[in-house]
Amino acid sequence: MARAGQNAAVPADPGGRAPGGPAPVRRRRNAEQTRQALLDVAIGRFARDGYSSTTVRDIADEAGVNVALINRYFTSKEGLFEACLAAAVTDLRRDSDNTSAAAVAPAMAHRIASSAHDGRLPDMLLLLLRSSGDGRADAIRRDFVHTITERMATAAGGHPPGDRAALLRAQILLAAALGMTLLRSSMGVEPLVAATEQDLTEPLSDLVAVLLRPGES
Repeated sequence: MARAGQNAAVPADPGGRAPGGPAPVRRRRNAEQTRQALLDVAIGRFARDGYSSTTVRDIADEAGVNVALINRYFTSKEGLFEACLAAAVTDLRRDSDNTSAAAVAPAMAHRIASSAHDGRLPDMLLLLLRSSGDGRADAIRRDFVHTITERMATAAGGHPPGDRAALLRAQILLAAALGMTLLRSSMGVEPLVAATEQDLTEPLSDLVAVLLRPGES
């Protein structure tokens, strides 16, 4: 019991405000920023650690948010992974938009020259190359490869959509570009690793000319 003349402690109200004091300033959560933070962290985690080894708690802890928000924004771990793949596809598909015959080799040279940083593959590319074990996620990857190579075959070679021979040659060209990227980032083979965008454009142009022959099937 408080003695006479002493003020008993008065608990703060549920909002954290002392009686008579100003109302606390509450931070409003920006849903889009939170969603993007989860997406950015998840892309890195899935790319480096793989799908099965990454937990939603790992992702939420690194993003600094409650793990329940993953279900709110992405429904599930699978939904989050698919959102990461969709982001990767959107990023890489920009190179194939409105691709002309003359632009194929320079676009590939630019992507290869700028893809590796600090001796490792970028997360977006790793995400597309790494197997997930999830059928729906892998279907997104296959759709991306089919779409970008069909655009390359049609734009650079003048072939109608669905030309299987031209599509095969475009897929071989893409495989060569991915192989160059892997060698540059993981093996340090010279002169490939030190090649600049300008160095790569000429040999890639030769490769495009051989594989994507206009009007031939």
